[in-house]
Amino acid sequence: MANDFLSKLFSLEGKTALVTGAAGGIGSAIAKGLAQSGANVALCDINIKTLAALQEEIGSKAHIFKLDMADISTFGSTTDKAAKISGSIDILINCAGINKREGLVDVDESTYDSIMNINLKGAFFLSQAVAPFMKKQNSGSIINIGSHNTGAILGGVSVYGASKSGLLSLTRSMAIEWAKYNIRANCISPGHIKTDLTTPTWEHPQRSSYLLERIALGRPGNPWDIVGLTILLASEASSYITGEEFRVDGGCLAGGQPWEYDTKF
Repeated sequence: MANDFLSKLFSLEGKTALVTGAAGGIGSAIAKGLAQSGANVALCDINIKTLAALQEEIGSKAHIFKLDMADISTFGSTTDKAAKISGSIDILINCAGINKREGLVDVDESTYDSIMNINLKGAFFLSQAVAPFMKKQNSGSIINIGSHNTGAILGGVSVYGASKSGLLSLTRSMAIEWAKYNIRANCISPGHIKTDLTTPTWEHPQRSSYLLERIALGRPGNPWDIVGLTILLASEASSYITGEEFRVDGGCLAGGQPWEYDTKF
């Protein structure tokens, strides 16, 4: 009985989820988790080779779409094709993102534009393209993948932090403007997650030590740590949740690991 109740509450059966950045560590984990919860998944990225391997792993519920988040002109055709999988787009995961670590005075205009175009502008206009499908069926869930840097900035991430803070603000605008169409929008802000892209940081003795001291659970996160919350926000289990930011950071923003103190425990 419990299994039946939970299956019904969190089931994504018959729904279609469009996932950007699906070739990345977090995006691929989210895509697999959504498919295992019953959703058809539109895998979107510019890295078709990696998407093909992911599609083979997921199976028949996965569909590949080459999508460059910097090329807004392709959004309409991509969303039209994705909607044909099951008749609509029920879930949008804005996960695509890029970064370049350098100081404020070192950032040139092309770097600024590249990061903003993919992380914020692309998410804005792709959401705009998906919204009419959700409006038509009077339901939908948009989940934007934010960052630790929406609340605590690391050095060398000025543009990335600004783009993710903008994405959080955009999340709240979506929640407010589209609530009347029963479209919900929320933001998941991961903490320090270990992926292929962040492995050099975790293998760096000083930087890894710096990060671990600031994580209460004392370990890096992994992409699967994001999946459960994503399924919750995509499903009817969160039907009254919108406009919120959720942190998956192992207690990093809460204060990290405490200093030594006296205790009987």
